[in-house]
Amino acid sequence: MNKLAATGFAAALAFAVPISSAGAVGCVSGAIAGGVAGHYAGHHGVLGAMGGCIAGHELHKKQKAARKLKQQQQTTAKMQPQPQ
Repeated sequence: MNKLAATGFAAALAFAVPISSAGAVGCVSGAIAGGVAGHYAGHHGVLGAMGGCIAGHELHKKQKAARKLKQQQQTTAKMQPQPQ
């Protein structure tokens, strides 16, 4: 299979799989960065994009959890009575 056909097949497969927009948060930016890095690290752009998507999604989940924890701490601090 030549390179053009493999790329076309991979693109068609990627668009055929239904992905919700909520599940793709962080994936797109990670995939772009990973694809570029993979390309320059030995022409493995597709592999880099897949890894970048996974890493970007995980990073987004950690950031979201940190924001939620900070918000809960701020809410708890407002409810605490102030010592006089």
